Amino acid sequence: LGAASAAPAGELKGVVTVTGAKTNSDAVVYVDAIPGKTFPAPTTHAKMNQKNLLFTPHVLPVLQGTTVDFLNDDKVLHNVFSPDKCCDKFNLGSWPQGQSRSYTFKARCNATLLCKVHAEMEGFIVALPTPWFAVTDKTGAYSIKDLPDGAYTVKVWHPKFKAEASRPVTVAGITTAAFAMKK
Repeated sequence: LGAASAAPAGELKGVVTVTGAKTNSDAVVYVDAIPGKTFPAPTTHAKMNQKNLLFTPHVLPVLQGTTVDFLNDDKVLHNVFSPDKCCDKFNLGSWPQGQSRSYTFKARCNATLLCKVHAEMEGFIVALPTPWFAVTDKTGAYSIKDLPDGAYTVKVWHPKFKAEASRPVTVAGITTAAFAMKK
């Protein structure tokens, strides 16, 4: 479904209910690829921290082509790698507190991030085809602002599920759409 060109900006908001997970948080709601439209990657790098032996934020959506800086904010060595083909199975090595390493997510990807030094650490980068996305809070609420009015395919990804929820949504001003995901 394509978006109307030069349409007024609207907002897509709602709630994602995630059955089988502890909370409704960490779902990524996004507008899927729009035929004939591409979006330049931002020049500003996205940031993901390693603090208290956690990737923070746990789930970080970015526009494909975005470079992400991974900062080690712990007093121990950390590593960042991904076993996923969509991001070329990268491994940034290990580095101490106060330093960071960067990686550019060139293609559409749901990348699992791991640390070879701390097996319990897990985070996610979701590289998306459009700049319209949001992460749900604990209640499942999300809001995508400045979305031009038009017809889109909206998808939801969650780290606990292999399949994505998907449906057509027509945005006209402030539009509400609810999604449900089940294991």
